[in-house]
Amino acid sequence: MTRRVVLDTEFGPGERFLAEWRALPPQGVLHYLAVTPQVPSADALADALADAQLRALWPLNVPGFHRILLDDGRVTLDLLVGALDAVLPQIAARVDAFHVAASFPAALARSLAKLAVLGATLNAQSPGEALAWALTSAGFACQAVAGTQDLGAVYQSRKPQAEAPPPPVRRAIVIGAGLAGSSASHRLCANGWQVTLIERHAAPAQEASGNLAGIFMPLLSRDDNIPTRLSRAAYTFALREWRRLGGVGRAFEGASCGVLQLARDAEHATVQQDVVAAWDYPPEYVRWLEAGAAGELLGGPTPHGGWLFELGGWVRPASLCEAMLDACGDRLQRVFAAEALELQRVDGEWQVRDIDGTLIAQAPTVVLANGASAINIAQAAELPLSRLRGQVTHLTVPDAARDPHAPAPPQLPLVVCREAYVTPPANGIVCAGATYDDDDDPELRASSQLENLTRLAGIVPGEAVAALASSAPPAGRVGFRCAAPDRLPLAGALPDYPSAGRLERLRDVPRHPGLHGLLGYASRGLIWAPLMAELLVSQLENAPPPLESVLVDALDPGRFLLKQRRRSQ
Repeated sequence: MTRRVVLDTEFGPGERFLAEWRALPPQGVLHYLAVTPQVPSADALADALADAQLRALWPLNVPGFHRILLDDGRVTLDLLVGALDAVLPQIAARVDAFHVAASFPAALARSLAKLAVLGATLNAQSPGEALAWALTSAGFACQAVAGTQDLGAVYQSRKPQAEAPPPPVRRAIVIGAGLAGSSASHRLCANGWQVTLIERHAAPAQEASGNLAGIFMPLLSRDDNIPTRLSRAAYTFALREWRRLGGVGRAFEGASCGVLQLARDAEHATVQQDVVAAWDYPPEYVRWLEAGAAGELLGGPTPHGGWLFELGGWVRPASLCEAMLDACGDRLQRVFAAEALELQRVDGEWQVRDIDGTLIAQAPTVVLANGASAINIAQAAELPLSRLRGQVTHLTVPDAARDPHAPAPPQLPLVVCREAYVTPPANGIVCAGATYDDDDDPELRASSQLENLTRLAGIVPGEAVAALASSAPPAGRVGFRCAAPDRLPLAGALPDYPSAGRLERLRDVPRHPGLHGLLGYASRGLIWAPLMAELLVSQLENAPPPLESVLVDALDPGRFLLKQRRRSQ
C-alpha cells in the first residue's frame, strides 16, 4: 500500500479533501491533515462529503487534533483545530503535498519545509510576492500555474528530512488481553498486521478490565492542562471508534446514558461553572447544571450542581474487549492461559518464553499491554509502575414482587460521581466505588465496602441509600490498576535503562528495538485504550500521530528515564 500524506492549511468545506479521496487508487492510503480554526459544522461540509459515514463520525467543536478513520481505514482525516502558527509546530509528518491558502503567512514557510519530503508538491492560492519569496528561500522551486493566479512548487532542498525507515514487518506479539492489549490488537490487525495475543488467563479482561462497569467521561480544568487535553482527545476518539465498531449498547454492553459529576462543595461548584464559561464547550460535550436540575436527575435534592457529560456513560469492559478481538478476524491468533515472563532478542526478532523457558511466540515487534505485570519482564523492570487496589461494591436490585421491603440501591438514569461513582442498574446490578488502596489484598473487605457505601450516601440523598451501609451484603470485585507517577499512560518504544548515559532530550533516550508499551491506564482505560493504540500503530507505521507533538512527548515511556538522568547530571 502506498501512503499519501497531504497537509491543507485551510480546510474550509473540504472540497480539496474530497478531490484527494476520489483520486485515491485502489491500493492507496490517504492521510489528510487539515488545519482549521474550529471544527466546521457538518452542515457546512461540501455536499458530497456530508454522507452518513462522515456525519456519524464528525467531531464536536472542541480544541485539539481529531482523527477520523474512513473507508475501512484507507482514509484518515485529521482535523487540527487551532491557530495556524500554534498548530504547525505540533505536527510530525512526512508530507507529500501541500494546499496553502492565500492568507498563509510568509513567516511560516519554513514550517512547511520541515514537514516536506523531497519532491513534495505545493499549491498556493493567489499568493503574494512575499510568500513566493519565502517558499523559495525555504527550499521550494516555485512557478506560476498556467491559466491561474496560483503558485505551484516542488520541494528541492539540499537538506530534506532524513529518509523514511523501511516499512515494518507486520508481525507483532501483544502481551495482555485487557483493554490495552485488545485495542492494540484491533488497530494492528486493521492495519494489516498479523498479531499473536498472549494472555495468562483463559479469557480476556480478567484483571483491571474485568469490572462489570467502567465509566467514560473527559477531564476538565481551568488551565486546560496536559491531562485535560489528552483526555479530551482520547474521549472524543473513543466515541468515534465505538461508533465504527457498532455502537455502545449494540456491539458491546453499555449505555451512553450521560455522566453527572457533582461539585464537592460551593467552592468547587464555582470552579466548575468558571471552566464551562471560560472554554465555551459545546453543550453535548459538557454543560453546567444548577442544583435544582441536578436534583431532578438524582430524584432528590443535592446542595450543589455539577457538570453533565451527555455523551458519557458506562461500558462493560470485557464485552468491549471481545468485540474488538472478534473484529480482528483471522489476522489474530489468541494464545491464552500462557504467561509471558521472558523476552530475548534473537536475529532481529523477539522470542517470548514462559516460566519454564518454553517458546510461546516470536515476532519482530512486541507490545507490553499487561499492566503492572510488565515489570516482571526484565526489559521493563525499571519502569516506575505501581499497582493501586480498587474495590467496587455490587448492589443487587431486589425483586419487588417477592420482597417489597428489601433495601434497594439507587436506580438512576445516568452515571453519577463525586468522590465516588454509581452506575445505573445493568443486569440487576448497581456498581458503586471504587476505593484507591496501596496494598495487595485481593479479597473483598468490609472496610472498603463501608467506604464505598458511605460515599454513595453522600452522592444520592435519602434514608434508603444511607441504610445500605449497614444492610447491604458484601459483594463486589477487587481489581488492581496500573499507574505511573504522573497518572498518564505510557505509549511508545520502551527505554533501555542499562544503555542510557547522559541525556538531554527524549530523542536521546536509548530504546529496546521493536519493544513497545501500552501501560499505566489507571482508572481511565476505557478512554485511553483506543487513542493510545492508534498512537502506537502510527509510530510503527511511520505515519503522522493522532496527537500534538507536546502530548506525544508527555506519553513517551522514556520520560521517566530522562527526568532521572537530568536530576543526576
